[in-house]
Amino acid sequence: MNLASTFSPKNLGDMLRHGISTAVFCCIIAGALAVSGKGDWTSQLIYSLSIGMISWLVIDIGRVVLRGRSDKPWPMGLPGILLVIAGVAVGFLAGNAIGDAWTGNSPLKLWSAAPSKQISTLVITLTATIAICYYYYSRGRSQFLQGAIAMAQRDAADARLKLLETQLEPHMLFNTLANLRVLISTDPERAVAMLDRLNSYLRVTLSGSRALAHPLSAEFARLGDYLELMSVRMGPRLTYALELPDDLAAVPVPPLMLQPLVENSIRHGLEPRVEGGSITVRARRDGERVVIDVSDTGVGLDPDAVAAQSTLRGPTDESGGFGLSQVRERLATVYGDRSEMSLSAGPDGGTRATVAFPLPS
Repeated sequence: MNLASTFSPKNLGDMLRHGISTAVFCCIIAGALAVSGKGDWTSQLIYSLSIGMISWLVIDIGRVVLRGRSDKPWPMGLPGILLVIAGVAVGFLAGNAIGDAWTGNSPLKLWSAAPSKQISTLVITLTATIAICYYYYSRGRSQFLQGAIAMAQRDAADARLKLLETQLEPHMLFNTLANLRVLISTDPERAVAMLDRLNSYLRVTLSGSRALAHPLSAEFARLGDYLELMSVRMGPRLTYALELPDDLAAVPVPPLMLQPLVENSIRHGLEPRVEGGSITVRARRDGERVVIDVSDTGVGLDPDAVAAQSTLRGPTDESGGFGLSQVRERLATVYGDRSEMSLSAGPDGGTRATVAFPLPS
């Protein structure tokens, strides 16, 4: 048994709180017995505290030892029942002995008393001990279940983010490989350059794939790799700018949160134009929120699309393509209804996608 882990600061803190509560409860019992004429206050207090505190020590120390490394606050089944019985027996016998020694009574006085007094003393001890144990058992079980529910929710959210990321990676990879296949036969030099960019991008992506969040600066770095990869394919038809203030560089975000918006701008905004265009990704702070704009100078949205997708909040909206729906899913999974995504026409043509989410507290 590892005593350092068994009697950790948390366990000792819980035991101390239990001991203080038990002492208070014993004082209440002593006061009630004194008022009812069962004896003077001091004698009742000594008996009550002796029985109660010894029972507490036996049960609480036994509880921690029997629990071991388990997260459950109480040993279940027969060990838990036997522990309460042992605590009651030891507390009853040792506590009465201490009380007798304090009051000067014979240690055999209780056993020579009337059966009704023996039974009433035992019933009071048993009832009080069981009541206190049940209270802390119920409270500990409630906290344990709340912790288990919270952990399950976190695990579910983490799994959902990982699933979304695995869906996004093949989507981008298949598009890139299809373009690479064409370039191999038409422009081998550009195909080699594109392959080198892809290798660099995948190395960075795979190294960060185990994380559920990374700094916004890392997200912008991955966007830079992706846009460089696209620049090899599109040549001078694509220009881009990434603007990230230093005070937002360390803000944690889910990986691949912005890439679908950039990919959407290229596929549906810039590629249909013969002359191509530019993409600007700009992050800014708006009060207690981070706002990121992905703007392009492409063909733009038709009015019906803008009206249908003017403001998209939460996970319930079903409009939009694969990339947009994945961004909404990621925002909803991490930030809930505190996040927002909107599409609008750019001031100089093209399209602007805006995502907003709260700064970490």
